[in-house]
Amino acid sequence: MKNEITFRPTTEIDTMKNNIVLTKSVHVKIKKTHKDAVIPKYAKPGDAAVDLYSVSSRFERIGDMDYDLNIVYDTGLSIEIPEGYVGLIFPRSSVSKYNLWLRNAVGVIDSGYRGNIILKFGYYNGVTDNSYEVGDRIGQLMILPYPKIKFEEVKKLEQSDRGEGGFGSTGS
Repeated sequence: MKNEITFRPTTEIDTMKNNIVLTKSVHVKIKKTHKDAVIPKYAKPGDAAVDLYSVSSRFERIGDMDYDLNIVYDTGLSIEIPEGYVGLIFPRSSVSKYNLWLRNAVGVIDSGYRGNIILKFGYYNGVTDNSYEVGDRIGQLMILPYPKIKFEEVKKLEQSDRGEGGFGSTGS
């Protein structure tokens, strides 16, 4: 069976044809909490995520080592994600030009969260001379539907070709 992605007015899974059906658009309420906040938008047609801009930054030390210094960027935005959806925050590819890494790798915004969207970056080796400026695009936001998972406890799992192989078990 072939999985195909098609667009229809509502989210559903067509089990008869094994198609994944996605909505064409999702209505999300957004609130500016800072006068300089920028409402996110897609940079180019076909983009999967919208850009997030910073309105402020501050340093945060979480320990006494050089690598324990963070820079915290506030977007000045809060959003109301519909139930059944999740907001995922990713670093932009431009992060490779800076001495930064997004502390939680991928941020998760649950539908019940109403606080400001904040991105926290760590510095590699405590070197702080190369980072985003206030007003820069600092991350990307993608909003996706997710299934509700129902776990079934079992005594044994079905066998697979991979088995218990992990961390590089399929090659380099």
